[in-house]
Amino acid sequence: MKIMILSDIHGNTSAFQAVLNRAAQYPDIGACILLGDLIDYGMHSNEVLRMARALPYPILCNIHGNHENAILNADYSCFSSERGQDSARYTRSILNEESWDYLRHEMTADGKKVFVYNEKKCLAVHGSLEDAYWKSIRPEAELMEYSDYDYVFSGHSHLPHLIEKFYPGQETDNTGEITRRCSKKKVIFINPGSVGQPRNQNPMAQFVLLDPETEQVSFEKVPYDIESEQASYHGQVDDFYCERLTWGI
Repeated sequence: MKIMILSDIHGNTSAFQAVLNRAAQYPDIGACILLGDLIDYGMHSNEVLRMARALPYPILCNIHGNHENAILNADYSCFSSERGQDSARYTRSILNEESWDYLRHEMTADGKKVFVYNEKKCLAVHGSLEDAYWKSIRPEAELMEYSDYDYVFSGHSHLPHLIEKFYPGQETDNTGEITRRCSKKKVIFINPGSVGQPRNQNPMAQFVLLDPETEQVSFEKVPYDIESEQASYHGQVDDFYCERLTWGI
């Protein structure tokens, strides 16, 4: 069964619905991973959380991103721009009780989660182990701190990546004796990109399908009605977050 991996929906219902429509074409999706930042920037944070709650797949993990964390704690100090702070304040002001309940009780609050799936040790982190909320995994880095995992799923950057890294490892027999001192430990890093605020110069809604049996990774890019989503902006947040949807930047 495939795993659907989603990140950075950012209050964009049109993009999220397009992803769900595409996913419905794959009857072998058996689980879902949500990597945070479901809310903010877009005008439909409440609606996106309602859609997330209704997902028809088992949820392997559902972690807070930096936007959930900042808005829950009313702490906007880490945003790099005033427009980002203003957007988060606006989103906090319009969240309904259902949304607050979802953020507090159906998402993992520390921005990361370790779990085992198909006998593989997995780490889901919104940003990185350096900073679960505000620092992205850099593909060019050595990333030794992740060598204990088989899969590392991350978001935050809005830039998709697939990396396989190999680290020195050891294999043992059933008595615990080391049988191969120089074996390689493989770690697969996956960032699905952003559903609702892509920044890789492709404006389509983006997500990943992973087959853990074959290690096949499919980067899905789905067109959606961008103009319809943009029509919901009426000065609630800086026009920057509306206009960038056109170009995926």
